[in-house]
Amino acid sequence: MSRIQQLSASVINKIAAGEVIERPASVVKELVENSLDALATRIEVDIVAGGAEVIRIVDDGEGIHPDDLLLAVTSHATSKIRSADELFSVQTMGFRGEAMASIAEVSRLRIRSRQADAEHGMELKVDLGAITPPTPAGCPLGTQIEIRNLFENTPVRRKFLKSPSTEFGHISEQFTRIALANPRLHMVLRHNDKVVYELSSTQRVIERLELFFGADIAEQLIEVESEHNGVRMWGYVGHPALSKATRKQQYLFLNGRWIQDRTLQHALTEAYRGLLMVGRQPIAFLFIEIPPETVDVNVHPTKIEVRFQDAQQLFRQLLSMIRSKFLSLDLQSQLKVPTDSGAGSGTTGGLSFTAPRTVDPAEQQAVQREFVEWAQTRLKEWTPDAPPQLVDEEPAAAPMLSNYGRSTWPVQTTTAGDAVENGRFAAGELAGEPENRAAESPSRTGWSPSAAVSEPERPLAAPAPFGPPRALQIHDCYLVIETAEGMSVIDQHALHERIMYEYFRPRVLAGKVESQHLLVPQPVELSAREAALVIEQRELLARLGLGIEEFGKDTLLVNRYPVMLAKADLTQLVRDLAEMLDSGAGQGPTRRDLLDELLHMMSCKAAVKAGQRLTPEEIDSLLEQRHLVDDAHHCPHGRPTALNLSRAELDRQFGRLG
Repeated sequence: MSRIQQLSASVINKIAAGEVIERPASVVKELVENSLDALATRIEVDIVAGGAEVIRIVDDGEGIHPDDLLLAVTSHATSKIRSADELFSVQTMGFRGEAMASIAEVSRLRIRSRQADAEHGMELKVDLGAITPPTPAGCPLGTQIEIRNLFENTPVRRKFLKSPSTEFGHISEQFTRIALANPRLHMVLRHNDKVVYELSSTQRVIERLELFFGADIAEQLIEVESEHNGVRMWGYVGHPALSKATRKQQYLFLNGRWIQDRTLQHALTEAYRGLLMVGRQPIAFLFIEIPPETVDVNVHPTKIEVRFQDAQQLFRQLLSMIRSKFLSLDLQSQLKVPTDSGAGSGTTGGLSFTAPRTVDPAEQQAVQREFVEWAQTRLKEWTPDAPPQLVDEEPAAAPMLSNYGRSTWPVQTTTAGDAVENGRFAAGELAGEPENRAAESPSRTGWSPSAAVSEPERPLAAPAPFGPPRALQIHDCYLVIETAEGMSVIDQHALHERIMYEYFRPRVLAGKVESQHLLVPQPVELSAREAALVIEQRELLARLGLGIEEFGKDTLLVNRYPVMLAKADLTQLVRDLAEMLDSGAGQGPTRRDLLDELLHMMSCKAAVKAGQRLTPEEIDSLLEQRHLVDDAHHCPHGRPTALNLSRAELDRQFGRLG
């Protein structure tokens, strides 16, 4: 008996589905691209439960001829090409004839379509590969495709789908790519009967960039354009002050199709060489128009990878276009000086980045007046001998030392499990009384290393026998101290990051992170995908003392923050957290790994920065805390915190031996 057998059409389609239909977002991509090829001017996408239950695409395109309905769900049947030669001059989004047959094999599919010259439409149903003959049906001009119970007959694939919010994030990303490549298209995206995006036709791509990525990013985009040897490049690139840790916001479009290409990405990186920090990636939205015969799009079933006839020419053109534009501009970063001490602005190093949304001034003033009255009452009751007590029941931590020569007032804090309403305002500033500066909240003062003390029950280490260390700060980055064996050069950021990590970790694990509520929650705008990822992990973020809630579409509200991050820019913090979550999406990180990554990141945000000048008191406080952590030799990322040089080596270098 022969061991080689020809596979059935059903098995072949299931195999093809594994390549083309990876998740609900793949279905949306393939069907919307079909609508584009049908010359639709309006496309509506309805999603239920992240696409696992229902995906519905409605367009006003040319429709499907009744005689072609059965062929539409037949493997390798297409109207896009006729011969192999046409593969090298493809001008449509689809051409392989695999997607519809694959979708029909793993879902319950219904197609309704009517052409302009037809009196009525036709309906075709396919249940998990079983085709029902087409029947007449009433429907408007165009095509309606509905997919239910995706992967119903492939339970393994269905089991590996992520949560509805995560899957919808991928769908939103596919929607974004198509909307950017086709700004003249009217597009609507709904999830669970809720409108997420309704995009009117426009001639300007920048309008959609502002809608999807926010005004903050759109304002820092630089328009570029180049044309050479029949190749036109145009689009927008980010100001060098605008960068990301990943390539997530590098969008490359080739003849209207979103692609990924290492050559073009490398050219983009080279264009920013010397303008970005190592490890940071530029933001770009670039469109390339090239003769179809000079590129091969038949590389992968998803049509994301392509091969260029002359990749080096494109590399040089892209590099030259961006570099030439940069040479003609003043690339100095512009930061906004804070004009208001109210909520809605995040502070970083004394500079401010205004939040996308503002609070009603009358409402804010009323809240501030109420808080000022409360603060003045507390100040009258407070004496240096009897400072206000912390809310939590833990033993009080060591008192905060002076901060830039000013004493600090312990803020009323709360643990992650027992939150108490509080405001992120300095009482003295709200009251307008200079004499209250001594009672200033730590959230409005400079950094104090002693704000992050060790566990209360851990005894202080005995001082070194040769006396207190004599430290010198150089380049506002390194601390040089004398040791019994010679000398040590300490990286102030790396050391403080380890201290903050050791301070923060046991409190997170015990659910006792001190957090402070905002009187007015701070809005943060993200992409739909990033917002979905943050909402999905908000329980984990709550353990870190960060309160997140939904606020419509792709906007989140921060209602509380960890006290240890009082000086952090909350808007940028949430965006960085979303970017970190997005970079790990799809890799299946465990909850423990994710928590550890978040701890690393927040410790880094809270630590003193390289380039920050410290007072002698702050240096002493930082050095004292070295002895309170288990591993003061390395930061949480593995970098050394100090380099030691022995006295013997110093004597040898200066010729003092013998």
